[in-house]
Amino acid sequence: MQNSTDNPWITNSSKPVYDNPWINVTEYQVTNPSGNPGIYGKVSFKNMAIGILPLDDDMNTYLVGQFRFALGQYSWELPEGGGPLGTDPLDSAKRELLEETGLKAKEWIEIQRMHLSNSVSDELSIAYVARGLEQHEAEPEDTEQLIVQKIPFDEVYRMVCAGEITDSVTVGAVLRVKLMIIEGLL
Repeated sequence: MQNSTDNPWITNSSKPVYDNPWINVTEYQVTNPSGNPGIYGKVSFKNMAIGILPLDDDMNTYLVGQFRFALGQYSWELPEGGGPLGTDPLDSAKRELLEETGLKAKEWIEIQRMHLSNSVSDELSIAYVARGLEQHEAEPEDTEQLIVQKIPFDEVYRMVCAGEITDSVTVGAVLRVKLMIIEGLL
């Protein structure tokens, strides 16, 4: 597999066009790999995406349901959220799991790193499996109206394969965990 680190794009200029506490958008005047002038817009995230697949001793996991504004639809997904850049992603994962489900875990395994939309953004996602679960009180943010459901992992895997779950962090984590189970790593 070819892996060239030489960047064929030339950045001629850039200008910020939008900024808020979560993202900024920059427009670039570029020369593309074919040598032609063009523009490129890039969304830079101020947080990394964190996803957690909690897995209990009976091979159940937990899904969080919520209405996603950007999609304009309801979504079932793993507990997930943002971890500020420059902080320990595991600390962010522990916080998100407790906030959304009330769960704390004794064992954490990083299972996957993904770039979620690498044609227009630099957003990095890190997914974890959380084991040794203990139930505590959930602490959702005021913008979150969440429904949490405990579901057998095999049912969540079926939902991913059937296209009923489309959240990319969830899809990636569930497929990775299924492979880990098949390979005897979990």
